[in-house]
Formats: sequence, structure tokens, C-alpha cells
Amino acid sequence: MTLSRRHVLHGAAACALPLALSQRSAFASKAEFRYKYANNLPATHPMNIRALQMSQAILAETGGRVDIQVFSNGQLGSDTDVLGQLRSGGVEFFTLSGLILSTLVPAASISGVGFAFDGYDSVWKAMDGELGAHIRARIAHANLVAMERIWDNGFRQITSSTRPIAGPADLQGFKIRVPVSPLWTSMFKALDSAPASINFAEVYSSLQTKIVDGQENPLAIISTAKLYEVQKYCSLTNHMWDGFWFLANRRAWERLPPDLRDIVARHINAAGLRERDDVAELNAGLQKELAAKGLAFNTADTAAFRERLRKVGFYAEWKRKHGDQAWAILERSVGALA
Repeated sequence: MTLSRRHVLHGAAACALPLALSQRSAFASKAEFRYKYANNLPATHPMNIRALQMSQAILAETGGRVDIQVFSNGQLGSDTDVLGQLRSGGVEFFTLSGLILSTLVPAASISGVGFAFDGYDSVWKAMDGELGAHIRARIAHANLVAMERIWDNGFRQITSSTRPIAGPADLQGFKIRVPVSPLWTSMFKALDSAPASINFAEVYSSLQTKIVDGQENPLAIISTAKLYEVQKYCSLTNHMWDGFWFLANRRAWERLPPDLRDIVARHINAAGLRERDDVAELNAGLQKELAAKGLAFNTADTAAFRERLRKVGFYAEWKRKHGDQAWAILERSVGALA
């Protein structure tokens, strides 16, 4: 009998919690550093499965000295709430999309420029290389620490309750939920749609009550958040690649002795690489699974979208905002845009 990656991941999720609890119980009296890690994704998403494994590995290798508790599914608040908690030290770790982080660190949005990446080869070339280093340096200026390996969210697709999105004309007047981020709002306005900035915790209800016609997210999130229950169409636009920076509060990070910092960073980065593989494999099989649950798929004309953005000056505008140096770093990985 062959098990799919999805079944393996769900099995890992089922086993991880009791194991984590038993390890914490064994080490309860030894923990010198009890830190909270928050994210907004469902517990079944690869990010949380790998985070639980990471937490257990850190607890074991530090002999119980570092206990990182995982709070999934927005338990500690919305993205904007938790970013504030991270900055104040109420939460020690947080994974956040660079595009949402850009409300604090404008440079972080450059990795989400619309239709910039044509596949994962160019994504990892940029984010594990010069572009990632450039963004991490800017994050450091905000008194946050970004781990070296960004975690994967995937290429984003558009879902709709009203019509499939095949080209730019289909977005005219389309009410679409976007995260709280200037780049998303700017791009969809440039495409003549009506973007509404809504935190992720409210996406399902906003679609259900028709506050918006559609939303955009990677297939893994469309699946794990059950958005197929309130949407009819899924258009494969690949309009943005999105990843999660694993962020630490600088004061909390520097409280850890150097040897513990090395252990924590090593396990976080290793978990991030495994999560990348999980998301890629999960997305590969999700189209068929989501189609069976009622989503109608179509492939969009990405060249037409890119040409539209170029024509209306979207790329030129964001080149000015990010500056010539940062834009040159991006184009060295993806080719000319503006």
C-alpha cells in the first residue's frame, strides 16, 4: 500500500502533539527559556507539522533548556496583532509573509512583486542568495532577527465565487480579499479590481457572506483552510510567490547563550527546508483533490497579466519605491521586469 505525502503529513500531525506534551512533561523543571512561536496557519499545514518536530528536536538537544511552544491557527491574534506582540516581546517567534511584514519593513515586499518568478528555481536562487540577504539586513534594522532560510507558502492562485479569471479583463471590478499589505493592494488596483485588506482569520467568513467575490492564496492554504467550501472557481495565475520569514524578537534571541542560539537556528532552518519540500509535493497533488471537492480549475494567461502591469507602470512604480539597488538584485535572479 502506498501512502501519499498528505497522509504522511497528517499522520505526523496526529502523533506530534502527544509526543511534544510527553517531552515537555519530562523536561518541565529544566526549561530556562520558554518561548512562544505563533503563526496563522491551520495545525494540519506542513508549517505546523514541521514546527512541532523542530520544537521537539530543540527541546531534546538543549536538554530541556529551550522550550518553544507552537501556537497555530491565529490563536494569539491576527498577523498585525502578533507582529506588534513580537516587537514588544509578548511573543518570541513568528512566521510572517514578507508582503505583510512590509508594513514595518518596506524592503520585505520585493520578493512578492507580481509575476516576477517563473518557478521555484528562480525563487530559491534569489531567496537563498543575494535577495534574501538584502531583505534580512533590512529586517535587522527593525530590531527583529530573520532566520537564514525562508519557509515556503507557495505560488498564489485566485479563487472566485462568480467567474473564472483567465486574463486581466476578468479582474475588472472584481472584489478580492488581499492581506494587509500595500503591494497586494497596489497590484490588484493596477489590474482594475477592487481589493479589500482583510486578515486571514476573517477570510472564510468574508467569502461566505459575499463581502468579497474571491481571494488569492497557494493551493495548500485553499485546501487546509477549506476555502473550496465557499468558492466555485480556481484560476492558476501564479501571480505571486509568497514565503514566510521565521522571525525572532531581538531581545529574546540575544538572551539565549550563543551555543543555544546555534542549536535553535540550525533546527529552525532545517525544518524550513523540509517544509519547502512538503509544500511543493502537497501542491503537486492538490489540484486533483480540490477539483474533486467542486473547484473548477482554469489556467490563466500570465503573459497578459505581466504585460498589463508593465503597461500601467506597476513595475516602474515599485522599482522607484524599492530603489535601483534592490531592484537590480531582484532582476539578477528573475530577468528584466520594468
